[in-house]
Amino acid sequence: MIHRMVSSAVVRRTEQWFVRQGAPTMIEGYGFRSHVLPRMLPALTFVAVGSFAWLVLLRSAGLPRWVLLGVIVAVMVAAWVLLSVFVRRLPEFSRRATVLVLVAYAAMPIIVPLLQIVVDDEITAPGAVEIENEWIALVWFVVFFGLVFLGTMLATTYGLGSLLRGAIRHVIADLRNSVHLLGRALPPMLFVTLFLFFTGELWQAMDKLPWPRVSLVVLLFAAITVLAAAARLRDEIGRVEQDLRPEVLAVACKGTPLAHVEITEPLPPRKLNGRQNRNLLVMLAIRQLVQAAVIGLALFTFFVVLGLIVVTPEIAEQWIGEPAKESWLGVPQAMLRNATLFAAFGSMYFSVTSMSDAEHRRQFFAPVLEKVERTLEVRAVYLDVRERAQA
Repeated sequence: MIHRMVSSAVVRRTEQWFVRQGAPTMIEGYGFRSHVLPRMLPALTFVAVGSFAWLVLLRSAGLPRWVLLGVIVAVMVAAWVLLSVFVRRLPEFSRRATVLVLVAYAAMPIIVPLLQIVVDDEITAPGAVEIENEWIALVWFVVFFGLVFLGTMLATTYGLGSLLRGAIRHVIADLRNSVHLLGRALPPMLFVTLFLFFTGELWQAMDKLPWPRVSLVVLLFAAITVLAAAARLRDEIGRVEQDLRPEVLAVACKGTPLAHVEITEPLPPRKLNGRQNRNLLVMLAIRQLVQAAVIGLALFTFFVVLGLIVVTPEIAEQWIGEPAKESWLGVPQAMLRNATLFAAFGSMYFSVTSMSDAEHRRQFFAPVLEKVERTLEVRAVYLDVRERAQA
């Protein structure tokens, strides 16, 4: 097993490493009060301070509003930074602190509108219409705060902020891989889709299809990509959990707080719970979606350039049956929607191919899995070290 005794400080630093890697659920005993709510506090405070600041901005007089807006933004950012430093040093909230934070946040969407009514000098005896509008505004304010809380909780629970930052850092590498993949897979895909791009019926449909519906189609392709990643992830987790040899674990722990831990024997596999499996799925899905977005951008550019070269306004009018509706870019909206549709399809095609085709998997999907594999391997060492530190 692990021969060198380590302190609980190493365990604590490893838990912080999991948070930075976007896999906070790998922390043993991970819970809402102990880990999620403290890290939510900066974002919740940011929203609360922003709501009060908006009220001050609406009632300001004398100073230019852009000056007050700059001061408000500075105060909000300062509150975020200070609280972020504070919660890093706080292991968990007590039960009383948890109740206090939740009650204070729940009261904000009611206190702020009431304060706005009190300080409003123009409202002296509001009629039925004003009262009804105020109640509608209050309900929307409550809904907004509730959605912010739910979104912040999910993002914090699964480390979406860290995952997005990591995905952005890999954009250049993903772009390089995507260009390579685009060069390999574009010819066969164009063989299927190129003639569809010049179909009059499709241009008619895209000319009348609103952008929200086009967005739903893009989300549908993204969902298929995530489902494919989830299916592949189940197989990969089973393979990685059985490969916990000392040499593999030693390589995985390099650059982590467990780098100096001596491992001499294989460690037993540790079962993942549902939340941890979802966290790994989110980690894999974000990397796949970022890569798909880069590929989609390249495909979108290709189809727009192709349309500008081949499809003249007269041809577009003949296909659509009427003059094409122009976008703010000065090109037909049908062309942009067609390009978006084929770019989304191409991104899904590339993502699924990179996970299923052996050659594409080795070149483009294997690097994406490395982070998942390393997280599981470090977790095995972390759990063993934690048990020995508490012994």
